[in-house]
Amino acid sequence: MIKIIEESWGWVGIKPAEIIGQNDFGNLIIRDVLGKYWRLCPEDLYCKVVAENQEQLDSLSKNQDFLADWYMSSLAGEATEKYGVLEEGRKYHLAVPGTLGGEYGISNIRTISQIEQIRFSGDLAYQIAELPEGAKIELKITD
Repeated sequence: MIKIIEESWGWVGIKPAEIIGQNDFGNLIIRDVLGKYWRLCPEDLYCKVVAENQEQLDSLSKNQDFLADWYMSSLAGEATEKYGVLEEGRKYHLAVPGTLGGEYGISNIRTISQIEQIRFSGDLAYQIAELPEGAKIELKITD
């Protein structure tokens, strides 16, 4: 998984060493080789530093706003009700990412292989990284 994160998201500067945590929507907390902690958020197409060290991570893990965003309890409950308990290696996924206007609702949720999710979100994030906010895009899905 570390190799896939580096291949798909290395362009943001992450050099992953260890996955510290993950949620049902494929969000990851990753410790890098320098001891910084990153959050990879597939539904919002970002991977960024959230804590410079263990102390900051410990503080973040007590922040109620962060925890509510991390667990997405209500939406996770709806997804579990619709799709059942996730199989090993699968995550819930916003079909249209929130960054692109996708709704945080059950009608926009599917399940996906976690590896595919990391690759897809990293590739899409890379493609739109230089676009100005509010830019119009056309999303084409091909085989």
